[in-house]
Amino acid sequence: MEFSPSKLNTFLFFKLPSAFWCGVRVKSISNTQCVVTVKHRWFNQNPFNSMYFAVQAMAAELTTGALVMMQIKKSGKRISMLVANNNGNFTKKATGRITFTCNDGQLIEEAIQRTIATGEGQTFWMKSVGVNQKGEQVSELNFEWSIKLK
Repeated sequence: MEFSPSKLNTFLFFKLPSAFWCGVRVKSISNTQCVVTVKHRWFNQNPFNSMYFAVQAMAAELTTGALVMMQIKKSGKRISMLVANNNGNFTKKATGRITFTCNDGQLIEEAIQRTIATGEGQTFWMKSVGVNQKGEQVSELNFEWSIKLK
């Protein structure tokens, strides 16, 4: 698969339909950064008139997971990936369009090189920060990814 926003959004439709129907969309991806947005709507709201935390988690996880998938493809090796752990802080009501950004792409390449060199699985943490349209941080989620050779 080519790693472009349109290809990743098509992937969402077929492989992660709940994220797609909640409005999660990839806006940009590079070797080091992935940006995903989601807009607060009736479909993804909680009873407190803001975005449900799980929708934020889907968008945040996608920023990290897309980077992991892209680096695995780039390596040319058969490598499995799995979220081993996660945590998050929600600091403000998420209303309007929320933009999640992960800038940890360099961590993946290092971990893939180590797992190929040693044959042992590797784990690493990646952070995704969600901001509203005013630039105010609404959430920060961290995902521990585990990778290993198949």
